[in-house]
Amino acid sequence: MMRRSVLFLLVAGLFSTFLHAQEPVTTPSAAPADDLPAVLRWLGFNWSAEQVQQLKDQALRERAALLEVRSNPVDPTVQQPLVFRPFDETTVRSRPDGFNWQPPTNVVVPRDPTDLPWLGIAPLSALLRSGQITSEQLTRLSLDRLQQHGPTLNCTVTLLEESALAAARQADAEIRAGRWRGPLHGIPYGAKDLLDVRGTPSSWGVAVRSNAVAQSNATVIDRLNAAGAVLVAKLSLGELAMGDVWYAGKTRNPWNTNEGSSGSSAGSAAAVAAGLVPFAIGSETLGSLVSPASVCHITALRPTFGRVPRTGAMTLCASLDKLGPLARNAEDCALVLQVIRGPDGLDRSVIPGGFAWDNATSIQGLRIGVLRDDLTKDQAGWPRHQETIELLKRLGARIEEITLPKHPAAPLRLILSAEASASFEPWVRDGRAETLAQQAGWNWPNQFRAARLITAVEYLEANRARTQLADAMESLAVRFDALLAPPWQGDALLFSNFSGHPCVVIPNGAKSPKPPATITFIGRWFGEESLLRIARACQAASSWHLARPPGF
Repeated sequence: MMRRSVLFLLVAGLFSTFLHAQEPVTTPSAAPADDLPAVLRWLGFNWSAEQVQQLKDQALRERAALLEVRSNPVDPTVQQPLVFRPFDETTVRSRPDGFNWQPPTNVVVPRDPTDLPWLGIAPLSALLRSGQITSEQLTRLSLDRLQQHGPTLNCTVTLLEESALAAARQADAEIRAGRWRGPLHGIPYGAKDLLDVRGTPSSWGVAVRSNAVAQSNATVIDRLNAAGAVLVAKLSLGELAMGDVWYAGKTRNPWNTNEGSSGSSAGSAAAVAAGLVPFAIGSETLGSLVSPASVCHITALRPTFGRVPRTGAMTLCASLDKLGPLARNAEDCALVLQVIRGPDGLDRSVIPGGFAWDNATSIQGLRIGVLRDDLTKDQAGWPRHQETIELLKRLGARIEEITLPKHPAAPLRLILSAEASASFEPWVRDGRAETLAQQAGWNWPNQFRAARLITAVEYLEANRARTQLADAMESLAVRFDALLAPPWQGDALLFSNFSGHPCVVIPNGAKSPKPPATITFIGRWFGEESLLRIARACQAASSWHLARPPGF
């Protein structure tokens, strides 16, 4: 077992290149053994003829075992017995905890009612608690806007009008009676349609699941319900959590409806950016929160791997999938994280870890490592990045230029491909993969098939290298309160996803037709409070996050 890590084992064999094309049979024929020399050469093994001959009998036995595994598939929702856990649990559990947030005071209803959808969670919560607005009023506004703009954006999968209004009326009754549950009480929100909601289909973005009604709620849905939040809609995602194209077409970017909103949390990002919901829950395996938040010019938090339970969510890559909020600002993300974090006793990857959040905006003395080389590659955003660095200095942060550890990228992507293929192997066998709308070489169906070329040995070797990367990333991150990086340039997005480190992305300039001006803060494991505090300070000193797309 690797130090501090136990990694998912993909059942694959050395000879999967030619096994996958064979139909499952009880007794394997001798034909595949005749192909063995060519297969081995293709895989890069330069063994002698004598060694290959010696291997044939064992190869047939391995083939029989693999065919038996394939003919007895296990429900993909069953968790793997081994869990990716790169961090020291004792250290994480000892982190300080404490939620000391105080609602804003002197908040009044905007004179222009069209301004209401653009307020963040904090002022909306204050208005609800003071009785200046009701949850039913706010929920109807959200439902109306989803009905009005949802078709243009193609972001709504299921509108939950009846249950949402019932939940809103209950929230109003509780607030009037003085039973305030917290800052999310009465606030409408949306959920990416890979999260289960009892009695509602979970499509995962594919037509063959458009009637797959969930029998129970995902843990994050239960927790948001318990906090009094009001679920108004299931929102679109790219097919099986890739991109922004789903079975009903492409989800659109409210800043330019001729373009997609990126993915795979496409509908969640578009709905928040267009003021249809105050916040939404999305997920990320490799960029699915950071990318749509950047394209749609909003704020998002990708929590530490192991921070938020994924029970009741579609599994793409069990050692990579993370759930997190998309919202109007960093403070809103903190309010949502406080509700959805922590173990549920079902997702074995999740452990308790402190989250000491308060209303402080001072970042005096905080240390920020700047990935200058990567930031300068973001040519469109570099002028704004320079201004942000200067702002952080004026706010009292200590700035130091840094570089990321060196690590090859290809082995990391191999891990993603292998785990995704394992999650959807039944879809390849029974033909469901062929029903997806996208069938090009870079789309899931072909990627699932190609992943059968990955051997178990190389998968585990890649994960050992991943452990080295995770340790190197933490050794860097622990020296700082945040690492400042562009969303796409360089390896920060790739490395931090595979190492399990948290990330906050915020608007960092005016939205334009060019690549969006956004920036990310990456932190140590379970260090979300520092990232959110720094992002909140930046937003308190600017107004980029307040911009609204024209026409919405």
